[in-house]
Amino acid sequence: MKVVTFGEIMMRLNPEGYLRFIQADRFEASYAGGEANVAVSLANYGMDASFVTKLPENPLGEAARNAVRHFGVDTSCIVWGGPRLGLYFVEKGASQRASKVVYDRAGSSIALARRRDFDWNSILKGAKWFHFTGITPALGGELPAICLDALKVCKAKGITVSCDLNYRAKLWSREEAGRTMAKLAKYVDVMIANEADAADVFGIKAADTDVDSGKLAKEGYVSVAKQLVRRFGCGKVAITLRTSLSAFDNKWAGMMYDAKSGKAFFSTEYTIHIVDRVGGGDSFGGGLIYALSTGRKPQEAIDFAVAASCLKHSIEHDFNMVSVKEVEALAAGNASGRVQR
Repeated sequence: MKVVTFGEIMMRLNPEGYLRFIQADRFEASYAGGEANVAVSLANYGMDASFVTKLPENPLGEAARNAVRHFGVDTSCIVWGGPRLGLYFVEKGASQRASKVVYDRAGSSIALARRRDFDWNSILKGAKWFHFTGITPALGGELPAICLDALKVCKAKGITVSCDLNYRAKLWSREEAGRTMAKLAKYVDVMIANEADAADVFGIKAADTDVDSGKLAKEGYVSVAKQLVRRFGCGKVAITLRTSLSAFDNKWAGMMYDAKSGKAFFSTEYTIHIVDRVGGGDSFGGGLIYALSTGRKPQEAIDFAVAASCLKHSIEHDFNMVSVKEVEALAAGNASGRVQR
């Protein structure tokens, strides 16, 4: 089954180990972006995954393209042109010191893209699923209209659409996000969010919950999901549930509400010791898309998505380099981490 993802890919730069930005005299480079991360996950699961973006026609653009193509992602629909590749810097947190992200992506090739750059009828030919995140329209310019163009073609072709709300306060205000995403959300079949996204973007808050203190009331998120379904007509809403004990240690779970059955399904909760949490939400999205598109039942789907994301937290950089068998083993209860011989 062909899945198309659309968004920005950037160069990620981070200091060695747990050095702070102000300590660093060198940075390690890798490449990633929300939708690119999802495409890599799906390709690693054996799916026909295609990533669409706009990249500068220079060696950095080629390196970004090659980073996803290395994993078998189709990059044939990437558009070339524009001034630059976006960058972001990651300072890994430790103990009670939080991780930090600094963006240098203004004026990137994708941010300056035009509607005429993308022939969505051609790009989506043969596709069964389309995925984007709220980060893409947040880049401004014509991207909200470009996303809407894609969604209208998906609607006409009967293509399933998933969206991770992924609110980024450094890219746009809550008011801007709410206005734009409300126009796009009515085309979304599977809505994905974290504990705070629905509140930040749509003002829909979970009762008895305080994300900063780590207090999460599961039933409050069932109400959030039901409100999203009523407002936008989504068929499914999936929410990741993170309890932060420290920068190193989190509890990690997820919930999926299925509008057809009117039931909510909760995953196993994992206690994880984090190697790299960036890309954790994208690995959840990739796992969910794989599980749903391969016909897994709701409980199996949310268990697969959360297990996939749990494993991602043990992997450096953004891409979730795990197999279906590894995810299935964890979802089935093999969480000891013992050496496999």
